[in-house]
Parts: sequence; structure tokens; C-alpha cells
Amino acid sequence: MRFSKIKLVFVFALVGLIYISCSKNKTSDLLPVIAAVNSNLIHFVFTSDPHYGLTKATFQGANNVDASIVNAALVNKLNALNAVTLPNDGGVNAGQTIDFVDCIITGGDIANREETSSNIQAATISWNQFSKDYIANLKLTNRNKQKTDLFIVPGNHDVSNTVGYYASMAPPTDASSMIGMYNLMINPSIPKTAASFNYVTDKVHYSKDIQGIHFMFINLWPDSSERVWMVKDLQNVSSTTPVFLFMHSIPNVEARFFTNPNNSQNINSTDKFENLLSEVFKDGAKTINDVAYIEQRAFTDFLKLRPNIKAFFHGHNNYNQYYVWQGPDNNISLNCFRVDSPMKGSVSATDETKLSFQFVAVDTTAKNMTIRECLWNPIPSNPAAQVTWGTSATISLK
Repeated sequence: MRFSKIKLVFVFALVGLIYISCSKNKTSDLLPVIAAVNSNLIHFVFTSDPHYGLTKATFQGANNVDASIVNAALVNKLNALNAVTLPNDGGVNAGQTIDFVDCIITGGDIANREETSSNIQAATISWNQFSKDYIANLKLTNRNKQKTDLFIVPGNHDVSNTVGYYASMAPPTDASSMIGMYNLMINPSIPKTAASFNYVTDKVHYSKDIQGIHFMFINLWPDSSERVWMVKDLQNVSSTTPVFLFMHSIPNVEARFFTNPNNSQNINSTDKFENLLSEVFKDGAKTINDVAYIEQRAFTDFLKLRPNIKAFFHGHNNYNQYYVWQGPDNNISLNCFRVDSPMKGSVSATDETKLSFQFVAVDTTAKNMTIRECLWNPIPSNPAAQVTWGTSATISLK
């Protein structure tokens, strides 16, 4: 079928308009502009310990509030961050509007331990609730106006649900939160299932490079087994590239996390070791009340060889804090950042106005980082109230 003259004129005109438009806005011309926008800045959020399965004594005028409701309210505040202005505190990007958030990082204990004495729900239910709130309902965007990335590390409760616990749990094991994290973060070619997941070999550890900073996500705590992976990962990272560590455990790790050093090395109600880490505990009288000196010293030696590891972010014992960890022998200085929990914060559990997460801004040119306490529930009677700002700390990454 032949075009009429009118149709031909229309087609040529349309092609001409497209050509003119493309000539003025070539993709090759646009890409450098897009890449250059905020290229010296990184914005990310750190939160931890959502503990689905627990209830909060009081929250926004109600009593015994389920974790799914509390965490949904937190995600709503995260979704509104793009319209929030940072405080004039002299830190990175002070007084500026938060135009983007590169990623949200959650420090574990997605599920609470399924102990029968407390009637805690199964990890399957908890993972489904977390997925709804932090994955499906997350609307925050990054510098390219795409959905903000979510990064997760496992907590001791997630692992205990997977490997078992010395007290009664129902079901005795449920690896759902670990499997969900593994499939989401590691993205295996064949997704893991309850039948195929093996906690000994299937560790949730990975790394991401964001605007010149190397982010390392650690499986609970860097024991000797985990450091094997870390050494391999860091082989391709320049010694001048700042490295941030994210994990659940505190740096002075608890003895109970290690594999039982006694008898059959199993999980039992006498020894009470939890077998969360592959390394067998070596210190003291081999009880969970001993201090993990040997293990901490090995981690300290690892850090001494890698001075570009500049920050350690963790949850577990939850409140907002910036501190310097000096190791068991006071011979190292590592900047550490502890974050609050929406359900188990040691301060916010009784004062919900202190519920917080950390908003972090990094200037990769000046090599400075500011960590700000973001109080996301400042007026409990007004859930729509905008977040306010608490304490902040700025450190050098040089």
C-alpha cells in the first residue's frame, strides 16, 4: 500500500523533529551530566533490629503494638526523606535538602527468635512482613530517581532460627529470613529453598562500591572464617579506598555467638553457646561468660593491616551512639556507629520520641562523613509530623 502525499509529508516532518531533538540532546552528551550530579556525595540510611514478632508497649497512642505496625510507620518516614532538610550543624551537606538516598542498610534481626516461652511468631511470617514494609512499600529514590537500594545483613536471631537454639522454639528451625536475605542480596542463579539452604556454606556476605567507597556487608561478625572471604574481597580494593563495615554484632563480640568448644560442640542448655559463628570459642574457661580476647585480637590484627577500613556500623545492643573501639588491648582506633531499634531500643523502648535511625552523608572529595541521628517519631500524637534531628558526628576518611 502506498502512502498519500499528505501522509509522506507528515512522516518526514515527524522524522525531522525527532532528528532535531536528538541532535540537541544526544545521549552521549547527557550521560556525563547525569553522572556528574551529586557525584561527590553519598547519602544512606542505617537502621537495625526490626524484630518482627515482638510488640511495643506503647506507640502513637496505642498499647502492645505489633512490630509490623511500628516498622510500617518507620518506612513511611523513610519514604518522606526526599523532602527533608538537613540541619545546619556544620556537617556534610548541612542545611541542604535530601534530594536522594543511595541505599538503606538494615543491620539484622529481621525476625525475632521463635521462643515458645514468649509465643513469638515463625520466621516465615516475620520475613513476609519485612518484605511488605521494606521492599514492596519502600518508595524512596536514589540520585537517578530510581528506587533506593536495600542492603541487609543477618542478626543473631535470624541465625538462631536457622540453626536452632538451646531453649524451645516453634518451629525448632525456620530459615526463612536467612533464605530471604541470601536470595535477595546474593542473587544466586538458583534461589535457595528450605531444602537447599546450608548456613555453613551459604553466608550472607557481599560488597558494593558506591561513589568510590567500598561497602562490606558481613555475616554477623568477622570471625576467622568470615575474614577469609574479606581478604579475598579486599584484594581488588585500593589501599586508598575508604572501606565501611556493616554487621549486626558489636565489635567486642559476645562469647555465646561462637561454636561451642565443649564436648560434642552442639547447642545445648548446659553450655548455652549458640553456634552462630563458624569459629570455635578459644578463651577462658570455655563458658559464655568469658571475654572473647583471642578472637577480638585476631580481628584487631586484621584491621591494623588495613587502615583504609574507616567505619564499623552495627546494631544488636540498640541505641544511637558514636564511639571509638580500641580493641581489647587499646592499640587500635576504629570509628563505630551503633544504631537504635524500632522495637528493642534501650532508650526508645520507654521513650518513643527517641526512636531513631541514622542518616549518613559522605563527601567523597573532601573525604568527610557526617552521621546524624534522625528522630522519626518526635510527636507520637501526630504521626505525620516531620522528622527532627538529634546528635551528629563528623569524621575524616583521609
